[in-house]
Amino acid sequence: MAELDVDNPTHGGGLLKTARQYGIAPGHWLDLSTGINPQGWSVPSLSAECWQRLPEDEDGLVEAARLYYGTPHLLPVAGSQAAIQALPRLRASSRVGVLYPTYAEHAHAWRREGHEVVSLNADNIESELPQLDVLVLINPNNPTGLCFPTEQLRQWHAQLAAQGGWLVVDEAFIDATPDQSIASSCVSEGLIVLRSVGKFFGLAGIRLGFVLAWPALLQRLKSLLGPWSVSGPSREVARLALQDELWQQQTRARLAMEGERLATLLTGYGLRPSGGTALFQYVPVEEAKQRYDEFATQGILLRYFTDPAALRFGLPTIEADWQRLESALDSLMSHTNVEFRSCR
Repeated sequence: MAELDVDNPTHGGGLLKTARQYGIAPGHWLDLSTGINPQGWSVPSLSAECWQRLPEDEDGLVEAARLYYGTPHLLPVAGSQAAIQALPRLRASSRVGVLYPTYAEHAHAWRREGHEVVSLNADNIESELPQLDVLVLINPNNPTGLCFPTEQLRQWHAQLAAQGGWLVVDEAFIDATPDQSIASSCVSEGLIVLRSVGKFFGLAGIRLGFVLAWPALLQRLKSLLGPWSVSGPSREVARLALQDELWQQQTRARLAMEGERLATLLTGYGLRPSGGTALFQYVPVEEAKQRYDEFATQGILLRYFTDPAALRFGLPTIEADWQRLESALDSLMSHTNVEFRSCR
């Protein structure tokens, strides 16, 4: 399982390294590997104070986030990755169930801190729950796009909380469909939700996310992470983006159309997605690494997985990028030695 190896997680991106590997200049690539909104929120000029002063908790970011996420208790962190790495340090040795396949950093972080990690699939979560101390889910899941109903999540949270456990829900890809979020339920012990401004807002570079949980847990996490864990410029950018309701509404409508367009395009070339979100499509396909290489030789960077074998396609940015992807698909399909075969 080379591309979902929980002990050595790999990720989308890495364009500069890939450019050197394939001998194609970075500016000539179409990067569809990350699932990040390619038309992200436009960052305005920032105040001089955010660069010159130490970050302050009273800068309005928390208030903006409370309104956006619909919950009173949250903590800004240096990307949800910071929380993924820190949360396992806040529990004694535990049995932790992690959905598979999924974002490999979760299992990696819990295992690194000495916890027992159990790989789960959607069908055996219910039966395994009584033996778990922690259940970790990404909703919608990355890379498969599987989404769990909020009522189901609430039931699992109640069961885990009754036995002193946690439900950790990573909602990094849920902003395009906020009605599927369980964020508003983060008022009672045992439920932890992770949110990010990197994907939907297209602001991965500022490294800012939020942990939504009960106050005592947030205080422990804040003490562990220490002061000024999020930079002043990052805080100002995130506050402004979270307050821009018009952009959010327009972007959700656009992403819904583009996600459907991508699924339709891929299906037309025999790459029918088995799941996805508004930001990416997940396609089970045999010989995923070979197919990845074939796209890469044309300067198109995808995300591939080998266990199970699959490709993940992010959204093109402009119309010329859509045409480039379609041309690549057409070119690959026109060669007799290339045949996309579904694994399903």
